[in-house]
Amino acid sequence: MPQIIKRSLVEQAVEQLRERIARGAWAVGQRLPTEPELAMELGISRNTVREAMRVLAFSGLVEVRQGDGSYLRACVDPLLAVQALSRCSLAQAREARHILESEAIGLAAVRRTDADLVALHEALAGISAHFQGEADTYIAYDLVFHQCLVDAAHNPALSELYRYFSAVLASALHHSMSEGPRRQPVLDLHRDILDAVEQRDPERAKALSRTLINEP
Repeated sequence: MPQIIKRSLVEQAVEQLRERIARGAWAVGQRLPTEPELAMELGISRNTVREAMRVLAFSGLVEVRQGDGSYLRACVDPLLAVQALSRCSLAQAREARHILESEAIGLAAVRRTDADLVALHEALAGISAHFQGEADTYIAYDLVFHQCLVDAAHNPALSELYRYFSAVLASALHHSMSEGPRRQPVLDLHRDILDAVEQRDPERAKALSRTLINEP
C-alpha cells in the first residue's frame, strides 16, 4: 500500500508540473526552482519532487544537470508526440516519410561531411551483412542508416523529429517483412541513395528516397 500511495503522489506531482509548464510558468532553457522550493510550493516531500523530475527528464521535458539544477528543455511533452505517431497508419507513415525524410536527405547531399559518410558506410555494411538474417538486427541497422542520413542534413530539429518517428518506421519495416521475402532492389536503393549523397546530388538523392519509401 505505501508503494501505491507514493506512486500516486509522484503522478500528481508530475501532472502539476506539466500543467505549470503548459501555462508558461517557465521559459525553455530557464532554470527551474530547487527541489526544496518545489516541495514547499506543491506541499509534498523532496523525494516526491525528485521522482517527479526524473519522470519529466525521461520524457524530454526537463534536463537535470548534476550539481547545477534542472532546466526546462521543452514546453510540449515529446512522449505525447510519440504516442500520436504510434497511432498513425502505414499510409500516413509513408506520407510523413515523404515530407520529412526525402527533404532531409536532399539537404544531406548538400551538407554532408566526411564523418557523415563514414557513419553511413558503416551502417550500410551492417544492412548488407544482415540483409537475409534476423529481422530485428537488420531493422536496427536500417534505422541507424536512415537516422544517419537525416543527421547529415545537420539540422537538429529534423534529427530530433526523425528520432521520434523511428518507432513508426520500425513498425512499418516489421510489417513489410512479414508480407514477403526481402528484395535485392531495396538494398540497391540504399546503396544508390548513399552514392547520391556522396556525389552531392540532392535531386537524385530525393528521387531515390521517394522510390525507396514507396517500396512495398
